[in-house]
Amino acid sequence: MASSHRRAQVALRERFKELECLYGIAKVAALPGISLDSILQRAVELLPPGWLYPEIAVARIVLDGHPYTTPRFKNDIQKLSADVITGGKIRGTVEVAYLKEMPGLDEGPFLKEERNLIDAVAREVALIIDRRQTEEEKERLQEQLRHADRLATIGQLAAGVAHELNEPLGNILGFAQLARKALPKRNQVTHDLERIEAASLHAREVVRKLMLFARQAPPRKALVDLNCVIEDALYFLESRCAKAGIELKKELAPDLPEIAADPGQITQVLVNLVVNAIQAMPDGGRIFIQTTADSREVKMVVQDTGIGMDKELLEKIFVPFFTTKDVDEGTGLGLSVVHGIVKSHGGTITAGSKVGQGSRFTVLLPLTSDDEGQTAGRLINEGK
Repeated sequence: MASSHRRAQVALRERFKELECLYGIAKVAALPGISLDSILQRAVELLPPGWLYPEIAVARIVLDGHPYTTPRFKNDIQKLSADVITGGKIRGTVEVAYLKEMPGLDEGPFLKEERNLIDAVAREVALIIDRRQTEEEKERLQEQLRHADRLATIGQLAAGVAHELNEPLGNILGFAQLARKALPKRNQVTHDLERIEAASLHAREVVRKLMLFARQAPPRKALVDLNCVIEDALYFLESRCAKAGIELKKELAPDLPEIAADPGQITQVLVNLVVNAIQAMPDGGRIFIQTTADSREVKMVVQDTGIGMDKELLEKIFVPFFTTKDVDEGTGLGLSVVHGIVKSHGGTITAGSKVGQGSRFTVLLPLTSDDEGQTAGRLINEGK
Protein backbone atom coordinates (compact mmCIF):
# COMPACT_ATOMS: atom_id res chain seq x y z
CA MET A 1 0.00 0.00 0.00
CA ALA A 2 2.82 2.36 0.86
CA SER A 3 4.48 1.67 -2.51
CA SER A 4 1.19 2.21 -4.32
CA HIS A 5 0.66 5.46 -2.43
CA ARG A 6 4.11 6.70 -3.41
CA ARG A 7 3.47 5.87 -7.06
CA ALA A 8 0.18 7.72 -6.90
CA GLN A 9 1.91 10.75 -5.38
CA VAL A 10 4.60 10.70 -8.07
CA ALA A 11 1.97 10.38 -10.80
CA LEU A 12 -0.03 13.24 -9.29
CA ARG A 13 3.09 15.40 -9.06
CA GLU A 14 3.93 14.68 -12.70
CA ARG A 15 0.40 15.53 -13.87
CA PHE A 16 0.56 18.79 -11.91
CA LYS A 17 3.88 19.68 -13.58
CA GLU A 18 2.42 18.93 -17.01
CA LEU A 19 -0.64 21.10 -16.39
CA GLU A 20 1.55 23.87 -15.01
CA CYS A 21 3.67 23.72 -18.18
CA LEU A 22 0.64 24.07 -20.50
CA TYR A 23 -0.89 26.77 -18.31
CA GLY A 24 2.36 28.72 -18.33
CA ILE A 25 2.54 28.62 -22.13
CA ALA A 26 -1.08 29.80 -22.39
CA LYS A 27 -0.36 32.70 -19.99
CA VAL A 28 2.67 33.78 -22.01
CA ALA A 29 0.69 33.71 -25.27
CA ALA A 30 -2.00 35.92 -23.70
CA LEU A 31 0.43 38.69 -22.71
CA PRO A 32 -0.44 41.95 -24.53
CA GLY A 33 2.00 43.22 -27.16
CA ILE A 34 4.36 40.25 -26.93
CA SER A 35 6.04 39.12 -30.14
CA LEU A 36 5.90 35.58 -31.52
CA ASP A 37 9.67 35.22 -31.00
CA SER A 38 9.31 36.10 -27.32
CA ILE A 39 6.38 33.70 -26.89
CA LEU A 40 8.33 30.78 -28.34
CA GLN A 41 11.49 31.53 -26.39
CA ARG A 42 9.60 31.79 -23.10
CA ALA A 43 7.54 28.70 -23.96
CA VAL A 44 10.65 26.58 -24.55
CA GLU A 45 12.00 27.62 -21.15
CA LEU A 46 8.80 26.30 -19.52
CA LEU A 47 9.22 22.80 -20.97
CA PRO A 48 12.02 21.16 -18.86
CA PRO A 49 10.17 21.55 -15.50
CA GLY A 50 7.28 19.54 -16.93
CA TRP A 51 9.40 16.39 -17.40
CA LEU A 52 10.35 13.60 -15.02
CA TYR A 53 13.99 14.71 -14.65
CA PRO A 54 13.84 18.54 -14.96
CA GLU A 55 17.40 19.09 -13.69
CA ILE A 56 18.88 17.40 -16.78
CA ALA A 57 16.10 18.22 -19.27
CA VAL A 58 16.68 20.60 -22.19
CA ALA A 59 14.26 21.72 -24.90
CA ARG A 60 14.03 23.26 -28.33
CA ILE A 61 11.21 24.64 -30.48
CA VAL A 62 11.92 25.03 -34.19
CA LEU A 63 9.65 27.16 -36.39
CA ASP A 64 10.33 27.57 -40.13
CA GLY A 65 13.96 26.62 -39.53
CA HIS A 66 14.51 29.12 -36.71
CA PRO A 67 15.41 27.48 -33.35
CA TYR A 68 14.43 28.60 -29.84
CA THR A 69 16.41 26.62 -27.26
CA THR A 70 17.26 26.29 -23.60
CA PRO A 71 20.95 26.39 -22.64
CA ARG A 72 23.09 23.31 -23.33
CA PHE A 73 20.69 21.80 -25.87
CA LYS A 74 22.41 19.27 -28.15
CA ASN A 75 21.03 17.79 -31.33
CA ASP A 76 22.70 14.40 -30.97
CA ILE A 77 21.13 13.27 -27.69
CA GLN A 78 18.10 11.05 -27.15
CA LYS A 79 14.97 13.16 -27.38
CA LEU A 80 11.20 13.19 -27.59
CA SER A 81 9.71 15.30 -30.39
CA ALA A 82 6.38 16.33 -31.94
CA ASP A 83 5.61 18.17 -35.16
CA VAL A 84 4.10 21.66 -35.21
CA ILE A 85 1.44 21.58 -37.93
CA THR A 86 -0.48 24.63 -39.19
CA GLY A 87 -2.64 24.77 -42.30
CA GLY A 88 -1.92 21.12 -42.96
CA LYS A 89 1.84 21.81 -43.25
CA ILE A 90 4.65 20.87 -40.88
CA ARG A 91 6.17 24.19 -39.80
CA GLY A 92 8.57 22.89 -37.16
CA THR A 93 9.02 20.68 -34.08
CA VAL A 94 8.93 20.70 -30.29
CA GLU A 95 11.76 18.68 -28.74
CA VAL A 96 12.70 17.68 -25.18
CA ALA A 97 15.83 15.68 -24.30
CA TYR A 98 17.91 14.56 -21.33
CA LEU A 99 21.58 15.46 -21.12
CA LYS A 100 22.54 11.96 -19.98
CA GLU A 101 21.19 8.47 -20.47
CA MET A 102 18.34 7.54 -18.15
CA PRO A 103 16.53 4.22 -17.46
CA GLY A 104 14.11 3.07 -20.11
CA LEU A 105 10.41 3.74 -19.53
CA ASP A 106 7.43 3.86 -21.92
CA GLU A 107 9.20 5.60 -24.82
CA GLY A 108 12.93 5.50 -24.27
CA PRO A 109 13.54 7.33 -20.98
CA PHE A 110 10.17 9.14 -21.31
CA LEU A 111 6.74 8.41 -19.85
CA LYS A 112 3.69 7.88 -22.07
CA GLU A 113 2.14 10.90 -20.34
CA GLU A 114 5.14 12.95 -21.52
CA ARG A 115 4.35 11.87 -25.08
CA ASN A 116 0.83 13.25 -24.55
CA LEU A 117 2.30 16.42 -23.05
CA ILE A 118 4.69 17.16 -25.91
CA ASP A 119 1.91 16.52 -28.44
CA ALA A 120 -0.29 18.97 -26.51
CA VAL A 121 2.51 21.55 -26.46
CA ALA A 122 2.98 21.18 -30.24
CA ARG A 123 -0.77 21.72 -30.77
CA GLU A 124 -0.71 24.77 -28.48
CA VAL A 125 2.25 26.24 -30.37
CA ALA A 126 0.41 25.66 -33.65
CA LEU A 127 -2.68 27.46 -32.27
CA ILE A 128 -0.52 30.39 -31.12
CA ILE A 129 1.01 30.66 -34.61
CA ASP A 130 -2.41 30.47 -36.29
CA ARG A 131 -3.85 33.15 -34.00
CA ARG A 132 -0.87 35.43 -34.54
CA GLN A 133 -1.06 35.06 -38.32
CA THR A 134 -4.80 35.75 -38.21
CA GLU A 135 -4.18 38.90 -36.15
CA GLU A 136 -1.45 40.07 -38.55
CA GLU A 137 -3.70 39.47 -41.57
CA LYS A 138 -6.52 41.36 -39.87
CA GLU A 139 -4.20 44.28 -39.12
CA ARG A 140 -2.92 44.25 -42.72
CA LEU A 141 -6.46 44.37 -44.11
CA GLN A 142 -7.42 47.15 -41.70
CA GLU A 143 -4.35 49.14 -42.77
CA GLN A 144 -5.33 48.67 -46.41
CA LEU A 145 -8.81 49.99 -45.62
CA ARG A 146 -7.33 52.96 -43.75
CA HIS A 147 -4.98 53.62 -46.66
CA ALA A 148 -7.84 53.47 -49.18
CA ASP A 149 -9.91 55.81 -46.99
CA ARG A 150 -7.00 58.28 -46.75
CA LEU A 151 -6.55 58.20 -50.52
CA ALA A 152 -10.27 58.83 -51.07
CA THR A 153 -10.29 61.74 -48.62
CA ILE A 154 -7.13 63.28 -50.06
CA GLY A 155 -8.57 62.83 -53.55
CA GLN A 156 -11.70 64.78 -52.61
CA LEU A 157 -9.62 67.54 -51.02
CA ALA A 158 -7.28 67.62 -54.01
CA ALA A 159 -10.17 68.04 -56.43
CA GLY A 160 -11.59 70.94 -54.42
CA VAL A 161 -8.20 72.66 -54.11
CA ALA A 162 -7.49 72.19 -57.82
CA HIS A 163 -10.80 73.76 -58.84
CA GLU A 164 -10.24 76.72 -56.51
CA LEU A 165 -6.69 77.32 -57.79
CA ASN A 166 -7.42 77.08 -61.51
CA GLU A 167 -9.10 80.48 -61.85
CA PRO A 168 -6.54 82.64 -59.95
CA LEU A 169 -3.69 80.81 -61.70
CA GLY A 170 -5.27 81.55 -65.07
CA ASN A 171 -5.57 85.22 -64.14
CA ILE A 172 -1.97 85.43 -62.93
CA LEU A 173 -0.68 83.78 -66.09
CA GLY A 174 -2.87 85.84 -68.43
CA PHE A 175 -2.07 89.23 -66.88
CA ALA A 176 1.65 88.42 -66.71
CA GLN A 177 1.66 87.60 -70.44
CA LEU A 178 -0.28 90.78 -71.28
CA ALA A 179 2.06 92.93 -69.17
CA ARG A 180 5.15 91.41 -70.79
CA LYS A 181 3.80 92.05 -74.28
CA ALA A 182 2.94 95.67 -73.38
CA LEU A 183 6.52 96.52 -72.42
CA PRO A 184 8.50 98.16 -75.25
CA LYS A 185 11.78 96.36 -74.71
CA ARG A 186 13.33 93.56 -72.76
CA ASN A 187 14.48 94.57 -69.27
CA GLN A 188 14.47 93.37 -65.70
CA VAL A 189 10.70 93.74 -65.49
CA THR A 190 10.11 91.49 -68.51
CA HIS A 191 12.52 88.98 -67.02
CA ASP A 192 10.55 88.99 -63.77
CA LEU A 193 7.29 88.61 -65.68
CA GLU A 194 8.73 85.58 -67.51
CA ARG A 195 9.56 84.06 -64.16
CA ILE A 196 5.98 84.69 -63.02
CA GLU A 197 4.75 82.93 -66.18
CA ALA A 198 7.04 79.97 -65.59
CA ALA A 199 5.96 79.67 -61.95
CA SER A 200 2.29 79.89 -62.98
CA LEU A 201 2.74 77.18 -65.60
CA HIS A 202 4.46 74.97 -63.04
CA ALA A 203 1.62 75.54 -60.56
CA ARG A 204 -0.93 74.76 -63.26
CA GLU A 205 0.89 71.50 -64.00
CA VAL A 206 0.69 70.58 -60.30
CA VAL A 207 -3.03 71.36 -60.39
CA ARG A 208 -3.41 69.17 -63.48
CA LYS A 209 -1.70 66.31 -61.65
CA LEU A 210 -3.99 66.83 -58.69
CA MET A 211 -6.98 66.59 -61.03
CA LEU A 212 -5.60 63.37 -62.49
CA PHE A 213 -5.03 61.93 -59.03
CA ALA A 214 -8.57 62.85 -57.99
CA ARG A 215 -9.78 61.46 -61.34
CA GLN A 216 -11.58 64.71 -62.12
CA ALA A 217 -10.07 64.68 -65.63
CA PRO A 218 -11.50 61.60 -67.39
CA PRO A 219 -9.23 59.71 -69.80
CA ARG A 220 -9.79 60.26 -73.54
CA LYS A 221 -9.69 56.66 -74.64
CA ALA A 222 -8.69 55.23 -77.97
CA LEU A 223 -7.54 51.81 -79.15
CA VAL A 224 -3.93 51.60 -78.01
CA ASP A 225 -1.09 49.16 -78.65
CA LEU A 226 0.78 49.25 -75.34
CA ASN A 227 4.02 48.17 -77.02
CA CYS A 228 3.88 51.19 -79.35
CA VAL A 229 3.25 53.53 -76.41
CA ILE A 230 6.27 52.07 -74.63
CA GLU A 231 8.53 52.40 -77.68
CA ASP A 232 7.46 56.02 -78.25
CA ALA A 233 7.94 56.96 -74.59
CA LEU A 234 11.34 55.29 -74.33
CA TYR A 235 12.56 57.17 -77.40
CA PHE A 236 12.88 60.27 -75.22
CA LEU A 237 14.34 58.42 -72.23
CA GLU A 238 17.01 56.23 -73.85
CA SER A 239 19.62 59.01 -74.04
CA ARG A 240 19.00 59.93 -70.40
CA CYS A 241 19.50 56.29 -69.38
CA ALA A 242 22.70 56.06 -71.42
CA LYS A 243 24.13 59.19 -69.77
CA ALA A 244 23.31 57.77 -66.33
CA GLY A 245 25.03 54.47 -67.12
CA ILE A 246 21.75 52.57 -67.09
CA GLU A 247 21.02 49.63 -69.39
CA LEU A 248 17.48 49.66 -70.75
CA LYS A 249 16.20 46.18 -71.53
CA LYS A 250 12.81 45.41 -73.11
CA GLU A 251 10.88 42.19 -73.45
CA LEU A 252 7.68 43.14 -75.25
CA ALA A 253 5.22 40.39 -76.12
CA PRO A 254 4.50 40.14 -79.86
CA ASP A 255 0.90 40.56 -81.09
CA LEU A 256 -0.14 42.26 -77.87
CA PRO A 257 -3.92 42.89 -77.95
CA GLU A 258 -5.08 46.50 -78.05
CA ILE A 259 -6.65 48.17 -75.02
CA ALA A 260 -9.01 51.12 -74.69
CA ALA A 261 -6.85 53.75 -73.03
CA ASP A 262 -5.72 57.35 -73.12
CA PRO A 263 -2.32 57.11 -74.84
CA GLY A 264 -1.09 60.33 -73.24
CA GLN A 265 -1.93 59.15 -69.75
CA ILE A 266 -0.45 55.68 -70.28
CA THR A 267 2.71 57.37 -71.56
CA GLN A 268 2.76 59.42 -68.38
CA VAL A 269 2.50 56.23 -66.30
CA LEU A 270 5.50 54.68 -68.02
CA VAL A 271 7.58 57.87 -67.99
CA ASN A 272 6.98 58.41 -64.26
CA LEU A 273 7.92 54.81 -63.46
CA VAL A 274 11.08 54.92 -65.59
CA VAL A 275 12.16 58.33 -64.26
CA ASN A 276 11.69 57.06 -60.69
CA ALA A 277 13.80 54.03 -61.59
CA ILE A 278 16.54 56.26 -63.01
CA GLN A 279 16.57 58.38 -59.85
CA ALA A 280 16.86 55.21 -57.75
CA MET A 281 20.10 54.24 -59.55
CA PRO A 282 22.57 57.14 -59.06
CA ASP A 283 25.48 54.80 -59.84
CA GLY A 284 23.91 53.14 -62.87
CA GLY A 285 22.14 49.83 -63.20
CA ARG A 286 19.47 48.18 -65.32
CA ILE A 287 15.82 48.87 -66.09
CA PHE A 288 13.76 45.96 -67.36
CA ILE A 289 10.40 46.58 -69.08
CA GLN A 290 8.16 43.66 -69.95
CA THR A 291 4.69 43.26 -71.44
CA THR A 292 2.50 40.15 -71.46
CA ALA A 293 -1.20 39.43 -71.87
CA ASP A 294 -3.79 36.81 -71.01
CA SER A 295 -7.48 36.47 -71.82
CA ARG A 296 -8.48 39.28 -69.44
CA GLU A 297 -5.73 41.87 -69.18
CA VAL A 298 -2.45 43.28 -70.40
CA LYS A 299 0.46 43.44 -67.96
CA MET A 300 3.35 45.90 -67.95
CA VAL A 301 6.28 45.42 -65.58
CA VAL A 302 8.92 48.06 -64.84
CA GLN A 303 11.78 46.71 -62.75
CA ASP A 304 15.06 48.32 -61.69
CA THR A 305 18.22 47.34 -59.83
CA GLY A 306 18.28 50.49 -57.71
CA ILE A 307 18.55 51.21 -54.02
CA GLY A 308 15.13 49.72 -53.27
CA MET A 309 12.76 50.53 -50.41
CA ASP A 310 11.97 49.08 -47.02
CA LYS A 311 8.47 47.90 -46.07
CA GLU A 312 7.57 51.15 -44.28
CA LEU A 313 8.50 53.30 -47.28
CA LEU A 314 6.80 50.92 -49.73
CA GLU A 315 3.48 51.36 -47.93
CA LYS A 316 3.57 55.15 -48.49
CA ILE A 317 4.68 55.52 -52.11
CA PHE A 318 1.20 56.07 -53.55
CA VAL A 319 0.24 58.64 -50.90
CA PRO A 320 0.01 62.14 -52.45
CA PHE A 321 2.83 64.57 -51.55
CA PHE A 322 4.88 61.83 -49.89
CA THR A 323 8.43 62.01 -51.23
CA THR A 324 11.97 61.24 -50.11
CA LYS A 325 13.38 63.85 -52.51
CA ASP A 326 14.41 67.40 -51.68
CA VAL A 327 11.79 70.13 -51.87
CA ASP A 328 13.07 71.42 -55.21
CA GLU A 329 13.32 67.95 -56.77
CA GLY A 330 9.78 66.61 -56.57
CA THR A 331 6.20 67.27 -55.51
CA GLY A 332 5.42 63.76 -54.26
CA LEU A 333 2.62 63.46 -56.82
CA GLY A 334 4.30 61.26 -59.43
CA LEU A 335 3.28 57.82 -58.17
CA SER A 336 -0.06 59.01 -56.80
CA VAL A 337 -0.87 60.34 -60.30
CA VAL A 338 0.21 57.00 -61.77
CA HIS A 339 -2.08 55.26 -59.28
CA GLY A 340 -4.98 57.55 -60.25
CA ILE A 341 -4.46 57.03 -63.99
CA VAL A 342 -4.30 53.25 -63.70
CA LYS A 343 -7.42 53.19 -61.52
CA SER A 344 -9.30 55.45 -63.96
CA HIS A 345 -8.56 52.85 -66.66
CA GLY A 346 -10.04 50.09 -64.50
CA GLY A 347 -6.61 48.61 -63.79
CA THR A 348 -4.36 47.97 -60.81
CA ILE A 349 -0.77 48.82 -59.93
CA THR A 350 1.30 46.99 -57.32
CA ALA A 351 4.84 47.50 -56.11
CA GLY A 352 7.45 45.22 -54.59
CA SER A 353 10.89 46.21 -53.35
CA LYS A 354 13.81 45.23 -51.12
CA VAL A 355 16.54 47.50 -49.86
CA GLY A 356 19.60 47.12 -52.07
CA GLN A 357 17.79 44.85 -54.54
CA GLY A 358 15.69 47.30 -56.57
CA SER A 359 11.97 47.75 -57.12
CA ARG A 360 9.33 46.19 -59.35
CA PHE A 361 6.08 47.87 -60.44
CA THR A 362 3.35 45.79 -62.09
CA VAL A 363 0.52 47.50 -64.00
CA LEU A 364 -2.51 45.46 -65.05
CA LEU A 365 -4.91 46.99 -67.60
CA PRO A 366 -8.13 45.25 -68.69
CA LEU A 367 -8.57 44.17 -72.28
CA THR A 368 -10.97 46.12 -74.45
CA SER A 369 -14.59 45.00 -74.43
CA ASP A 370 -16.64 45.22 -77.64
CA ASP A 371 -18.48 48.33 -76.42
CA GLU A 372 -15.27 50.05 -75.38
CA GLY A 373 -13.65 49.17 -78.69
CA GLN A 374 -16.54 50.69 -80.65
CA THR A 375 -16.50 53.85 -78.50
CA ALA A 376 -12.74 54.23 -78.79
CA GLY A 377 -12.90 53.68 -82.53
CA ARG A 378 -15.61 56.33 -82.85
CA LEU A 379 -13.47 58.83 -80.93
CA ILE A 380 -10.56 58.18 -83.29
CA ASN A 381 -12.77 58.69 -86.36
CA GLU A 382 -14.19 61.91 -84.88
CA GLY A 383 -10.70 63.17 -84.17
CA LYS A 384 -11.36 63.55 -80.45
